[in-house]
Amino acid sequence: MTAESGDLSAAGRVRMGRPGAVGAGRDRFGLTGTSQAYDPRVVAIRADLADIAVAGQHFAPHYAAPMMTSCVLPSAALRVSPSLDAEQTSELLFGESFALLDLTGGWAWGYGLADHYVGYLAADALGAPIAPTHRVAAAEAILHGAPDAAAGGSAILPRGALVMGTVEGEWLATAHGYLPLAALADVGTDETDPAAVAEALIGAPYLLGGRTANGIDCSGLVQLAWSAAGVQLPRDSDLQLAALGADKDIDPGALARGDLVFFPGHVGIMADSANIIHASRRWMAVKAEPLADVVARSAAKDHDPPVCGYKRLR
Repeated sequence: MTAESGDLSAAGRVRMGRPGAVGAGRDRFGLTGTSQAYDPRVVAIRADLADIAVAGQHFAPHYAAPMMTSCVLPSAALRVSPSLDAEQTSELLFGESFALLDLTGGWAWGYGLADHYVGYLAADALGAPIAPTHRVAAAEAILHGAPDAAAGGSAILPRGALVMGTVEGEWLATAHGYLPLAALADVGTDETDPAAVAEALIGAPYLLGGRTANGIDCSGLVQLAWSAAGVQLPRDSDLQLAALGADKDIDPGALARGDLVFFPGHVGIMADSANIIHASRRWMAVKAEPLADVVARSAAKDHDPPVCGYKRLR
């Protein structure tokens, strides 16, 4: 599926060594003191180019102002380098915004606007930005060629995908086809039970960097679940813990549905006071199981402590 309105011709203005416009006179920057340490997962800096937002804090030979784009594929792998063999670190879902900093050799470099996660996407995954009106609230939604359940589908959009369209009866008419309103929620309408989002994905295969029912990892599951509730979390579990902090006053024996439990390099969401839902490498799938079992396995790996912390968001 391609974007009917997705024109990246303007991306020619965003090339290595050619900063985007940032206002008259802002073509030189001074760095006071030493360049600060940064996390390359969420700060867009390469050896040759950096996001203009970090000018004055971090040195780079050139800076570029990002051009806003959006994903026009059901999902697109975000990778650490411009190669299909490179490690997948995350995924951009249909309609999600991507801040494009460089477009070279069929690869786009930049970051997802929602979580600022940096990486490379195939350039054909990007098109013109949209102003989303709805998001996919079902596990998946078929994009039909006509407002008819019997009409053929051109794509299947994952939970969390963002779409723009107009309501026609029980359908949303978009530039790419028709989506059933029953599978959608208005943008800005937050779900009240993020654990239910995670439960709907039980059985989905484990995939490092994944964010859909076709493959998802532990932090992607938590991010997707709480995003549906209107809470945007960072991408990785350590970033989530650093951003949220741990609730020191939560009694581990009084955990509630929706609470987050962090382990070294892992995170899950509580289904109830005793069971956790998580995308598990051990099971290679999203699974609900007793929290005590997960804690015991973590302790057996000589982690100290086996639990990093608990967080109650609502």
